[in-house]
Amino acid sequence: MEGIITIISQVVFWGLYAGCIYILLATGLNLIFGVMKIVNFAHGEFLMLGTYITFSFFVLSGFNPYVLLCASLPILVVVGIITERLCFRPILGTGKLNEIFVSLGIIYVFQNVVAMLWTDEWKTIQSPYKDITISWGSVQVPLDYFIIIGITICILIGLYLFLHRTSLGRAIRATSQNRKGAMLMGINVEQMDMLTFGIGAGLAGAAGTLWAVSGQVFNPYMGSIPAIKGFAIIIIGGLGSIAGAIVGGLIIGLAENFTSFTLGGAWKDAVSFIILIIVLIVKPTGLFGGKDE
Repeated sequence: MEGIITIISQVVFWGLYAGCIYILLATGLNLIFGVMKIVNFAHGEFLMLGTYITFSFFVLSGFNPYVLLCASLPILVVVGIITERLCFRPILGTGKLNEIFVSLGIIYVFQNVVAMLWTDEWKTIQSPYKDITISWGSVQVPLDYFIIIGITICILIGLYLFLHRTSLGRAIRATSQNRKGAMLMGINVEQMDMLTFGIGAGLAGAAGTLWAVSGQVFNPYMGSIPAIKGFAIIIIGGLGSIAGAIVGGLIIGLAENFTSFTLGGAWKDAVSFIILIIVLIVKPTGLFGGKDE
């Protein structure tokens, strides 16, 4: 019995760690959708860019890769702003089909640029704490898992404070709730779109940094599956709901790891969409659909 509890506890920690990656990715995606109402299938490429930018800083400086998050995140924000200005701003409001094809084009551009700069070979970053574990009852949990969970919580608290305690954050929320009303109140909605897209890209880049530092391998083509899962998560949680993205990310992270343990790794990706189908049948608007953030 004790052995079973130990195994379950270990799988739970794996799920929490994976869930944190998904939460950051999906929160950024949901923030962008909540404000701009655009469909961006290239969101996973910001996660991929985050891994490579952190990798480059790590190779050049040798600094602790967790500290390098402070350097890579602003770069992803700038990349997100440029992408919004050049690619999505001109076609905003012209139809979802245009948004889908533009985002698919961005995927191939980012993938080929990264492959040209860094090659398409698999890469990894070794955490300085990779051999350190912490006892949690009878479970030995890698220190990296605690660090990743802690960083995710800090980022989410910072995002909440920004959105609810600053004038810019309140302007973003107002734009999300009613674009025309926000314009009538003197809010520059184009600037809010630009800022929101940058923050969303930065969150995805942070997810990529934590993904890489945890020891996962990455290459230029690894962003597509996380992006699809990100969309599944925000649909499960409710479109535009940050709370839904958090809950959905945890559900998917835990479900994937329990599925891998019980049924094997082949079912890991499928379980996300099984849960998605069930949630849409039971509650088509998602778990937190329609709630105000």
